[in-house]
Amino acid sequence: MCGICGDWRLDGRAPETATLSRMLSKLERRGPDHEGRHVEQAIALGHRRLSVIDLSPASNQPWVEATLGLTLVFNGAIYNYKELRAELQALGYAFRSQGDTEVVLKAYAAWGEDFVKRLHGMFAIALWDSTRQQLVLARDRFGIKPLYYNQTRDWFRFASNTQALLAAGGVDTGIDPVALHHHFTLHAVVPAPRTLLKGVRKLQPGHIMVVSADGRDRVQPYWQLASAAGGPRSEGEWLEATRAALVKAVRRRRIVADVPVGVLLSGGLDSSLLVALLAEHGGNDLLTFSVGFEDHPDESGSEFEFSDQVVERYGTQHRKFQVANHEVLDRLPEAIDQMAEPMVGQDAVAFYLLSECVSKYAKVVQSGQGADEVFGGYFWYPQMHHAEGSGAARFAPFYFDRDHDEYLSMVDDRYGGPDYTSALVEERLEAAGADSYLNQVLHFDVTTLIVDDPVKRVDNMTMAWGLEARVPFLDHELVETVIGMPAEMKIRDHGKYPLKQIARGLVPEAIIDRPKAYFPVPALKFVRGQFLDFMRDLLGSQAARERGLYREDYVRSLLADPEHQLTRLQGSKLWHLAALELWLQRNVDGHG
Repeated sequence: MCGICGDWRLDGRAPETATLSRMLSKLERRGPDHEGRHVEQAIALGHRRLSVIDLSPASNQPWVEATLGLTLVFNGAIYNYKELRAELQALGYAFRSQGDTEVVLKAYAAWGEDFVKRLHGMFAIALWDSTRQQLVLARDRFGIKPLYYNQTRDWFRFASNTQALLAAGGVDTGIDPVALHHHFTLHAVVPAPRTLLKGVRKLQPGHIMVVSADGRDRVQPYWQLASAAGGPRSEGEWLEATRAALVKAVRRRRIVADVPVGVLLSGGLDSSLLVALLAEHGGNDLLTFSVGFEDHPDESGSEFEFSDQVVERYGTQHRKFQVANHEVLDRLPEAIDQMAEPMVGQDAVAFYLLSECVSKYAKVVQSGQGADEVFGGYFWYPQMHHAEGSGAARFAPFYFDRDHDEYLSMVDDRYGGPDYTSALVEERLEAAGADSYLNQVLHFDVTTLIVDDPVKRVDNMTMAWGLEARVPFLDHELVETVIGMPAEMKIRDHGKYPLKQIARGLVPEAIIDRPKAYFPVPALKFVRGQFLDFMRDLLGSQAARERGLYREDYVRSLLADPEHQLTRLQGSKLWHLAALELWLQRNVDGHG
């Protein structure tokens, strides 16, 4: 797991060493083990390495194959790299390392742009083909690994985060009004290729991008989510197919590493099931980690009572960390600094602080992200399922953080316009082509919404501490197996019925049968005291006033009653405004 960047001059000038250095400095935390550079003609490539597979210097990057005219920088983990290596050896390719990096490069040499279809894993790839004078970029099917770029007449630059692009300079930091609308209606989700900044774009998940020397680019999908072949199944057959695919996904993500692999154990069903399956299929030396926060009068701050039951059953090597409310506020700016894009999920700072602790004991962990989106675990899914209507009109009342009218009353006239988000949702739901409305929603969620909410959050916050997070519930073969499962089966028994059935006998019943819980950070939901003062000062600051994103009367209305101004997904509307302003102040101001 790593950080990658590159600077390709399209104006004939040589890339500047100082530009690459500034970009690499913003990626150091993603890859603390090694820094590598390669400059060739008009292109400079940089890499920061976190050593997980083949720990030797033999797998350092950039990986250069002069005889093939290829240079690679790569962030991710390819779980089938050994099988691909054997296939490539049979074709006559020789290898001088034991890792997956060399396999990626030689897969491109053997199969051209189709190479990416053969990769099973999470990845962001940049491959310089000097023979064709083209740069090939690719991103994994669910966008688990990030890949941003800045394209002008004079250069094409890419990086694992926006901070590296901003450090390179010359980025248009104006706010994209379409992206701003998505941000404030879709829980801070801005689907690719947009970001909030006009000058920063990101490659869509499941896509490959080829940039030519004249600056023209070609972007096309190499994968689209569809139900695996096999036709309808009985309930028992669905459960058996799901269990087999999940076990395979969990085992792959454990054995493809040359360091120990732990589990982030929240105490919920998803992470508890990961521990159980890992223990059942290969180990009694599991490392597990949990975090908790101070309780709030209206909400518990930890789930230790549940995670402790899993630890006791499986005898894991467990560590739990308790975080005080004052530390959440004190460390919040640090977490904001590590966000490639602004996020509003209350658990972002939780993952940041947890990752700091975990990174002292492990380099790789498995995490439960994706289970709710794939198996229908959130409370709004049944609401949508039973509602009348179709398209965005049926979706919005249960998900949008703000309706369009409220959005217009919140932002300055410069950011008004049509209801961009409803149009996006309508388009994506129709494109899903599922057999029921709920399966359309789940398809949209797992291919779009999850990418720029929990998946991005986990990547950013873990990699801030050189910790690699693997997400088996987003194994593409698992998702293809279950995407066609009847929606009613997924949401039965308050959601995630298939996982609950698989967990029977493996996970304590108290965990399986309790209501769905969320990573609790009460201080960012029930805003009061120091947190309220902090947000009031931030939104009233000179920088915020000069930026003029928000209407003053809207901000005043939130400050007057912050604890009762919650979104449909139970997020603080005041925190949403403050989180964006804080991100802009700490990451963007001064780069325009």
